[in-house]
Amino acid sequence: MAVGILGTGSYLPERVVTNVDLLALVPDADPEWVSRKTLIEARRFAAPDEAASDLAAHAARAALRRAGVTAAEIDYIIVSTSTGDSPQPPTSNLVQHTIGATGAACFDVNAVCAGFVFALSVANGLLQAQPDALVLVIASDVYSRILDFGDRRTAVLFGDGAGAAVVGRVADGYGIIDLELASHGDANDLIHVKAGGSRLPASAQTVADGDHYFRMNGRGVRDFVATGVPPALDALLRRNEFKAEDVDHFVPHQANGIMLQELVDAAGLRNAHTHLTLPWYGNVGSASLPVTLDDANHNGSLRDGELVLLAGFGGGMSLGACLLRWGRG
Repeated sequence: MAVGILGTGSYLPERVVTNVDLLALVPDADPEWVSRKTLIEARRFAAPDEAASDLAAHAARAALRRAGVTAAEIDYIIVSTSTGDSPQPPTSNLVQHTIGATGAACFDVNAVCAGFVFALSVANGLLQAQPDALVLVIASDVYSRILDFGDRRTAVLFGDGAGAAVVGRVADGYGIIDLELASHGDANDLIHVKAGGSRLPASAQTVADGDHYFRMNGRGVRDFVATGVPPALDALLRRNEFKAEDVDHFVPHQANGIMLQELVDAAGLRNAHTHLTLPWYGNVGSASLPVTLDDANHNGSLRDGELVLLAGFGGGMSLGACLLRWGRG
């Protein structure tokens, strides 16, 4: 059975934080340096009363509307997030309640910035078992709440947002062709939030030590992407008898603009249309891929029958790629 994307949606908070605006939070973040090193010009920050579930609900409603589906028709909700509203309950349950999807079973996944592709793979599996089901896949992150604004190299990269897709049956010859998932737990220290879990519970001392902040080894992440992602993309394409030159659209996780330029070259994807929203939204965690996919979908770039390659990579370290034939048939 063919499984594909029936509709997409996204939501970016109203507050725009340009590189110049960022100086108020990160005094040594020279705007020209940020632009040159990352290709990011601005990002969005959530309002004080907005959490991951709120952003997710907005994106979900947009995806449902564009798919021509009501919340009551959804059978499953999967939310990818590493910045959920709280440790419990699952953020997906909060989204279910907010949008009125009372018949949906809900759960969260956390593969950090690779999470949207991991969630798509779960949706694909659910639909193979239940062909008439509908799955709402959402990625939502609010990184502005866990950034250390004293850490210039990390704080300038991230923003907040959510992206969503309604996933269901499509005509044969369309939809998901194959997926490639990989995890490298030996590199788990490259990206982490040290405190707030069962290993190091929250305390006055962990707060004083800044252990609830997001930490990243930027050089290590760049090396991981350079050495790990191109072979994974190549394996996915070869397994399905495609070459990089066959890809019409490349939609990657929006980690860093310079890094993505290097990835496109290393993966041989120069002929594909690489979609970027990073200049306006920065790195939106696991939401960056579906936000960018929604942008490409609704600006008219994606045409029926074209070959689309999605690639997510992030903390864990994890990476996920999805090859699909765009359209519903």
